[in-house]
Amino acid sequence: MYKVLVIAYYFPPMGLSGVQRTMKFVKYMKDYNWEPTVITSVGGEFIVKDESLLQELDEKEIKIIRIPHRTFFSGSLRDGKIKLRKELYKKIFKNLVQTFFIPDNKSGWAKKTFHKAEEMLKKENFDAVFLSAPPFSIFNTFSQLKKKYNISLIIDYRELWNRSYFSFYPTPIHKVMNKKMEYNILKAADSIIVSNRKIKEKILNSYPFLTFNDILIITNGYDPEDFERAKVVPRHNKRMVIMYSGIFQIYNTPRYFFEAFKRLSIEKPDVAKNIELHFLGFIRKENKKLIRKLNLEEFVVDHGLVNHLEAVSKLLSSDILWLNVWKKKNIDAFIPGKFYEYLATKKPIIACVPEGASKIAAQEYAASYICNPTDANEIKETILKVYEDFKSSKFPTVGENMVTNFRRDFLTEKLTKEFQFLIKAEIQ
Repeated sequence: MYKVLVIAYYFPPMGLSGVQRTMKFVKYMKDYNWEPTVITSVGGEFIVKDESLLQELDEKEIKIIRIPHRTFFSGSLRDGKIKLRKELYKKIFKNLVQTFFIPDNKSGWAKKTFHKAEEMLKKENFDAVFLSAPPFSIFNTFSQLKKKYNISLIIDYRELWNRSYFSFYPTPIHKVMNKKMEYNILKAADSIIVSNRKIKEKILNSYPFLTFNDILIITNGYDPEDFERAKVVPRHNKRMVIMYSGIFQIYNTPRYFFEAFKRLSIEKPDVAKNIELHFLGFIRKENKKLIRKLNLEEFVVDHGLVNHLEAVSKLLSSDILWLNVWKKKNIDAFIPGKFYEYLATKKPIIACVPEGASKIAAQEYAASYICNPTDANEIKETILKVYEDFKSSKFPTVGENMVTNFRRDFLTEKLTKEFQFLIKAEIQ
């Protein structure tokens, strides 16, 4: 069996969708003759914990090495309850971090991890090193690896680095330094993986030395085992359930959707009373305040934080799922990881999304109801259309062939084939 060293800051028992891409790759690597060893963090940004994800890896007997690191972050977890800063404070905090730390505030952890990786490479024979980012300090630090070791280096962009929706460059020097760091890792990498086509296009446009074949797209996906194990939750009424999964971030405020539903409740109260708005994850204080201000409490069901398997069960138990990406600069290269689990349910999706990768993905899914994320009237009409289709049992149908390509095991097979190709190229 071949061996790969995986470097990922965000990893179980951390929760939420940003963790799952690398975690699911690792889970299935052994099925394709690759044994992973993971170097990850401990402490740090445990905004949400999900021990069930770690249990999946324990069953596979995955070796995990944890490098301690303390940092300030956008929230805390106390007694199992999440506490997040308000979006305004969070934005200020992120801007301060990107002002004083280039490319981010994980550079100290990345350096310690690099030294640990060197130690392991001297003791064990690894065939490849796989880097997952963000944080992009991992890319920056590990760009030195190729100068010291003759080993295949694979980098995985979960999100865009430069010109991304979360980028903040207070001076031209910040912008130049970030681009130089990205240039270095792109030059050093043997393989570049990205999670969607828009990220690939933007990287190719920024770095002309790369060719189309230098970047491989491996999308996010869903784990079929999760959907086999999840049980549908019994329903106690016949109301239409609209389900949202995740945490509302700076890029996806629910304000316009709530305003749209308020209008619907005034104009068509007989329709609104037969709809429930369900939330999985965490509703921020400012959003709860908006719910109260609009008098929507009777329509809202807050499930709070649940483990991943329970979240899948609740998705399967709903009638329609809600995807929300707000208009923001450079958001066009972003697709929420949850979208692919939405797909796996084969249920209709209300996609409040701007132009870009998320809208393209929604358009390719046959059961999407797409609307402008900042147009409350259009969202209201979309909810009404969805309700009419629900009452008349006219929801679009989704075939198995539309979702199969996004299975996590199949995506991992695609990744390991890339590993294998690099090894053969080195031998030749």
